Amino acid sequence: MRKTTLAAAALGAVFSVTVSVGGAAIASEYLVSDGVRIDKSLTGKPGNADNGRKLAIHRKKGNCLACHQLPIPEQAFHGDIGPDLAGVASRYSEGEIRLRVVDPKVVNEATIMPAFYKKTGFHRVLKKFQGKTIIGAQDVEDIVAYLMTLK
Repeated sequence: MRKTTLAAAALGAVFSVTVSVGGAAIASEYLVSDGVRIDKSLTGKPGNADNGRKLAIHRKKGNCLACHQLPIPEQAFHGDIGPDLAGVASRYSEGEIRLRVVDPKVVNEATIMPAFYKKTGFHRVLKKFQGKTIIGAQDVEDIVAYLMTLK
């Protein structure tokens, strides 16, 4: 059983993550350096790029294809609302990509991209989604690992 909470302030924010595994709570803080990146893994473990690719195209999980072009030719219907993600790892560091997946509004308040790993600060959330993130911490790390292969 895994329980995760996330709190953020504005620039220079500290993301506080508490993970409860088998009843033992492990707390870590992730500094958003200069408001542009989360340098440390949310789980303390590296991501799995193969699983991250699957999550990026999974229509009910990451669903990156809804808004972004990706170098995944076997999947149809790539979005064109967000930037093309081909070469994203050449443009951003791992920490910058991680922050954009966790909560892109820290970098760009006007973005329509959802915060995939944030639980609070939303308005008019259905009860069944209150206090929940879109994806888990390891899912974030897996997607980041996949995006880091796109150079």
